[in-house]
Amino acid sequence: MACPWALEVDIGTQHRGTETRQRLLDGALAVFARSGPSGFTMTAVTTESGVSVGSLYHHFGSFDGLSAALYSRCMSDLLDSLIAELVRCRTARTGVKAMAAAYLRWVGRHRAQAHFIHASAYSGFLPAHAEELAAEKEPRMRAMSDWMTPHVEAGRVVALSPALIEMLVIGPVAETSRRWLSAAPGIDLDEAAKVLPERIWQSVRGEQG
Repeated sequence: MACPWALEVDIGTQHRGTETRQRLLDGALAVFARSGPSGFTMTAVTTESGVSVGSLYHHFGSFDGLSAALYSRCMSDLLDSLIAELVRCRTARTGVKAMAAAYLRWVGRHRAQAHFIHASAYSGFLPAHAEELAAEKEPRMRAMSDWMTPHVEAGRVVALSPALIEMLVIGPVAETSRRWLSAAPGIDLDEAAKVLPERIWQSVRGEQG
């Protein structure tokens, strides 16, 4: 029989571990928001978070491991926001438009997280952690696919592979966001949110849509 005090110690240790991970992730995002990719270093993150390098390695294995965990957290938050909008919609048209608008809205409200997601495309940590990142992303992508599939089968959405539908629905707003994050001239998220969703819907609309 386990001693009550031993159980309390174990729970306390787990809580401190979770808290330390959170401090490192929050510190990493704060550093990236302030300094961008060039200033996103292990030294800057440990200084910002007040957590030692040894503790970072204990919880994440490496600085790349921390970066992958931050990417996963940001991506999960984005996808969860899309799903939250999607499940409220009953028609294919409203669902597709809601996803496109929700993506742009999330980027506008969470600039640092969005910047980290898009900047990570050029980093080295994504390939090294591809399997675990895919496992984290899979149930969310499946939820969106499960919502879309009946509309595809009914002819309301064009019969293409899930990957191609994703490119048509998410591709335009992702590219718009990337340009906005890089301060490209002529890109306004509010204007894009008014114009793109209907045009995106037309690109995937099926014969029964």
